[in-house]
Amino acid sequence: MLAPAAPFTPSPRTAFELPCMARIVEIIRETPTVKTFVLDTDVDARPGQFVMLWLPGVDEKPMSIAGTRPLTISVAKVGPMTTALHGLGVGSRVGWRGPFGRPFQLETGRHALLVAGGYGSAPLYALAEDALAAGLEVTVAIGARVADELLYADKFERLGVRLLLSTNDGSRGIQGFVTDTIRQHFVSQLSACHRPPVTLYACGPEPMLVALHKLCREHGWNGQLSVERYMKCGFGICGQCALDDLLVCVDGPVMTLDQLEGKQDFGRWHRGPTGRKFEI
Repeated sequence: MLAPAAPFTPSPRTAFELPCMARIVEIIRETPTVKTFVLDTDVDARPGQFVMLWLPGVDEKPMSIAGTRPLTISVAKVGPMTTALHGLGVGSRVGWRGPFGRPFQLETGRHALLVAGGYGSAPLYALAEDALAAGLEVTVAIGARVADELLYADKFERLGVRLLLSTNDGSRGIQGFVTDTIRQHFVSQLSACHRPPVTLYACGPEPMLVALHKLCREHGWNGQLSVERYMKCGFGICGQCALDDLLVCVDGPVMTLDQLEGKQDFGRWHRGPTGRKFEI
């Protein structure tokens, strides 16, 4: 059953407001490609929601929220906008709008399995904190290509959750994909002992989400998957983030298994800046 918190409703902030300006007060190097930026402002948001981050004269992009008080984002250096952001220093000013999107919703009486791939750990960290505060049993599985790209692994370890790590090259944790680790070291233990039913919460590359969707269906688990798409507005006007008949910015980014069931774009297609479809 769902936690007794009030049902999710969008932020009262109007989506049409101009970006609020904030200063960067701290920058933390997390991995060779990821930096965390702490801003001198707060945001009223829940795990899984995002903000639109604006660099004047550069671009505006959706960013997952890693912390709310103060607003914190962890950003991988993957393109022109994020490269420019990584080049900023403490004291630099950025703009932000939000929060936007539908968050994760904890389900009580169920084992919380949090799965992160690539850069997906950031929005799941606050969810893990909430799950522990609610008295849930929590397992976190993180996968990356190599050991120094296991984002937030040490932070999760300090939380005291059960932590499953995997790397493609075996440099830390179990060699293989995070889905392999879950099958070998989570599913097997579930079958060997009495545990509550499972809800899986995931954020990461879409092929991983497709595999996790299948895994949930195989084992009868509930699932909530955070889907990523190219966005321009963040509130459902531009249609850039369409996934079949869904808009990721308003119907997601966190979606249920049923929402994603049978969607032709899921795991196959996304749209670029012009709206043209490309294979994932």
